[in-house]
Amino acid sequence: MTFEQEIAEYEKLRQQYQNIVVNKMDRAEYLNYNEILCSTHSCAIEGNTFSVDDTRELKEKGLGMIPAGKSLLEAFEMLDHFDAFEYIVQHIQTPLNEELLKETNRRVTCHTLSYKSPDATPGEYTTTDMAAGDTVFGSHEKLVAKVPELLASTEKAILAAQTSQSVATSSIAIPHPMVIAARFHGFYEYLHPFRDGNGQTGRLISNYILLRLGHPLLIIPAEQRQEYISALRMIRTEATDEHLILFFFKMATERMRNELKQKEINTNLFSTFLF
Repeated sequence: MTFEQEIAEYEKLRQQYQNIVVNKMDRAEYLNYNEILCSTHSCAIEGNTFSVDDTRELKEKGLGMIPAGKSLLEAFEMLDHFDAFEYIVQHIQTPLNEELLKETNRRVTCHTLSYKSPDATPGEYTTTDMAAGDTVFGSHEKLVAKVPELLASTEKAILAAQTSQSVATSSIAIPHPMVIAARFHGFYEYLHPFRDGNGQTGRLISNYILLRLGHPLLIIPAEQRQEYISALRMIRTEATDEHLILFFFKMATERMRNELKQKEINTNLFSTFLF
């Protein structure tokens, strides 16, 4: 399927999803629902074992009710993600800059970085070269130096997309918001500028981009971790982010389709009552 077909399918679903799911739900309720899903799956991709129900219980009851079998470290990781999620939601009108990026990472790693990397500071760039999985990242000095350029380039694309939503600019090729979010994510993950929390931070900023441009949040299910990692890896092995962009569209359309179907089923669940 081409990008044009992916965009057409996505936009058709987005209109239905916006009207049937998002607009019918109180905004605070909708964001709370997304916060729990986003936090569960984003942290699970990094190894956290909290289920959606565990995360909801922690969100509602705090540290006074850590689910059985879960560690305090996992609980703090989840609480930090709540804080970072709420921060980006509150700052979707703030330009994408180093302050926003660093503050997002600081909140993501606030209570866990000292355990994983005692010599590092939450929200500050790495002072050592990094490796993750089967990837040895480049010179940290050179990669960190590229972060402002990535942020400026992405901010420029966001502003162009915002302009295209309100003004006819058919003669100018403007990237779709999902393409901007995916492309930022691919570049950012290979810059890998922080000692920890790069995955959670990158996924949060991609959602900040989507929220700022009026699109639903993207949730990458933990069950799709391998496909997600493979799509990221292809940026290095095949020198293209096409696979990651298509993966983002796939996850977005599958989520909207599933939730629309779920709402239809639950609306029509009881056609008759038998006692």
